[in-house]
Amino acid sequence: MYEQYWGLNRLPFENVPDPEFVFLSSKHDEALMRLIYATKSQKGAAMLTGEVGCGKTTTSRVFIQGLSADEYEIGLVANPMLSPFDFLKEILYQLGCDQTADTKAGLLRILNETMMENLQQDKKTVLIIDEAQAIEDVNTLEELRLLLNFQLNDKFLLTLILIGQPELKDKVASIPQLQSRISISYHLRPLGFEDTARYIVFRLKKAGAKKVMFTKEAIKKIYTHSTGVPRRINNLCDLCLLVGYSAQAKLIDSKVVQKVIEDDI
Repeated sequence: MYEQYWGLNRLPFENVPDPEFVFLSSKHDEALMRLIYATKSQKGAAMLTGEVGCGKTTTSRVFIQGLSADEYEIGLVANPMLSPFDFLKEILYQLGCDQTADTKAGLLRILNETMMENLQQDKKTVLIIDEAQAIEDVNTLEELRLLLNFQLNDKFLLTLILIGQPELKDKVASIPQLQSRISISYHLRPLGFEDTARYIVFRLKKAGAKKVMFTKEAIKKIYTHSTGVPRRINNLCDLCLLVGYSAQAKLIDSKVVQKVIEDDI
């Protein structure tokens, strides 16, 4: 709606995990590096946590895109609120296995066979559980621990990556046997002011902007109100561009930002 007015060729602040708009701050880069290390080194299990809107899912999608399909078989479970039995069925489905069974033992046998087949094809098996804090059944968490029992003498057959909000850490800690298997973990924190400014400029340029239409004072106010959380930054910047367009403003200054903030209260 406002793209042409601001000289953009697309919306710059959409809250979708578009890899083209991924801004890797030092924090996101560190998180990505740890996920890659855990996977390539077959460390067994890793955990990435962070507040809502900090970029966990986007980071995980960049991570997945960086894994070669020739070397990795990747399963992504985005809705883990399942019973242990259905959870195992979903894992098999996400790993591309069309076999199933009527018993838990049967599902585990199929899963073991699937991972062994991957190994024979020189492929590592990676299972990513997004929104893992949503797992309510402790028995489902226990199943995740048991999956890490699939291993050879010198390596795990599966790399398990748990991604979720901060309460995931407490859920994992409630099962010491699972927590002890988490060899690598990282908590993704909000952006600082400098990274917030770079983030806004980066996304504007990706959307085709020839100039930065946000003043420094506007960016400071955006940072203060959003506390550096990317999702909040996106929402605020998007509305600022809309309100600025409606008012035929030349720039997005602190007054425009303040108006958006007040209208949103």
